[in-house]
Amino acid sequence: MAPDPGRTRLRFAARAVLGIALAVTVCGLSGYSLAGAVTGGLAALLALFTVTDATVRGQAVTTALLPVVGLPVLTAAAELHDHPVARDLTFLAVVGAGVYARRWGPRGHSLGVFAFMTFFVAQFLQATTSQLPQLYAAVLLSVLAAAAVRFGLWCYERRLPAPAVPAPPGGTGLARVTTRQAIQATAGAGFALVVGQLVSGQRWYWAVGATWWIFVNTTSRGETLVRGFRRLLGTVIGIGLGLLVAVPVHGDPAVTAALTAVCIFGIFYTAAVSYTWMMLWVTLLAGLLYGLLGVLGPDLLALRLAETGVGALGAALAVILVLPVTTHSVTDAWIRRALRCVHACAVETARRLAGAADADPAPRVAELEQLLARVRLSVAPLVHPLNPMLGRKRRARHVLALLDDCAREIRGLVAVAADPEASHDTRLATACRRVEAAVEALTEGRDIAIHADGLPHAEPALAHLHGLERALTELARPLRTPSGSPLVRA
Repeated sequence: MAPDPGRTRLRFAARAVLGIALAVTVCGLSGYSLAGAVTGGLAALLALFTVTDATVRGQAVTTALLPVVGLPVLTAAAELHDHPVARDLTFLAVVGAGVYARRWGPRGHSLGVFAFMTFFVAQFLQATTSQLPQLYAAVLLSVLAAAAVRFGLWCYERRLPAPAVPAPPGGTGLARVTTRQAIQATAGAGFALVVGQLVSGQRWYWAVGATWWIFVNTTSRGETLVRGFRRLLGTVIGIGLGLLVAVPVHGDPAVTAALTAVCIFGIFYTAAVSYTWMMLWVTLLAGLLYGLLGVLGPDLLALRLAETGVGALGAALAVILVLPVTTHSVTDAWIRRALRCVHACAVETARRLAGAADADPAPRVAELEQLLARVRLSVAPLVHPLNPMLGRKRRARHVLALLDDCAREIRGLVAVAADPEASHDTRLATACRRVEAAVEALTEGRDIAIHADGLPHAEPALAHLHGLERALTELARPLRTPSGSPLVRA
């Protein structure tokens, strides 16, 4: 029921079903085994799901690089099939490298996920060296099929403005978040691997997979803990559905194929709005695949829940005990960046109103929307229903509401600037300077001077600027703790 402006999620999900179906069909027509079809389907899914570069050209380059990273990892996994110690150490190295690669932005993230999942699927299928030629071909054909759909048959991104993807927090050494998270993920995966093998000598990789995916798209300790809770909840619900849907199907090919398409659509359609719902569909999809392999039963679903719990516990222990990244530090950084972007939007719009031919506030507005999405993700632990700190929860919700007010005023201001009849008013420059002063005061922890001059209703652009100034002024209180230190703490 979440809003879907422009039906973006609907197109994303429908295209995924088409691309993955084409990949699996090509693998089937090529005479590959069920293992080859599963590997190809997963490769196509990852090519359509994880590649998020800002431009179509960048997406094409990243997609082309996926097999370059994935095939060597697949080779290592198959070669080490009969060498458990070397296999486990290599798996942990892939985990650490995959998380660390996030420092290079969306491309590094995509390649890291593809490398991990290639190793994971080799454990899932118990792949051996004799199967490698077929698996290589399945990966290459499936990535090519997914690319044909994404960049040829249905490339709707060409008609959309490129989103401004915020870069991950910087720093050097252990001050860099991606470095800390690589160490955390490796430690958590090590715990999951050892305990997971004690729970099951055959399905231990589920625990490692749970730890890995809990770390994906998170930055702080709070974000990771909330994601772990949602993964566990989605798995529980998905297992319940598996008992009702997947088990009675008994691996029937036609019914399984139809239900698999529904699951893929559900994964892609819900991923952007609910990790719990996405995990529900992932769990049901896994159950259907095990049904095809002829090993699905209530005991296997119960084992999946146990291994997921082990993985979630490993992730939780890692983010709490190993180089923790506090919610406060991450939230502080994202809010500061969002506020600076608010100021940049206002200045660029004022330049546009002043007649500057090169002034274009639209990219800044797109960047602001992306930054606000990151703020919401970072603040999610504070507004979670299970958070017992009611005062911080109220303050975090107030901050989000006021930041949304800022975004609304900015969008209105940009709409006014797009009107060819709009003209420069010297009061605009004055109001923009006050916005700049308010942003500087907020980010530096100083008091904001309140101005009552001007008539907000007199000029549409001024009305939005005054509304923006009011929202920034109101932000001063919730962005500071009682002790006077800036921004939301957690």
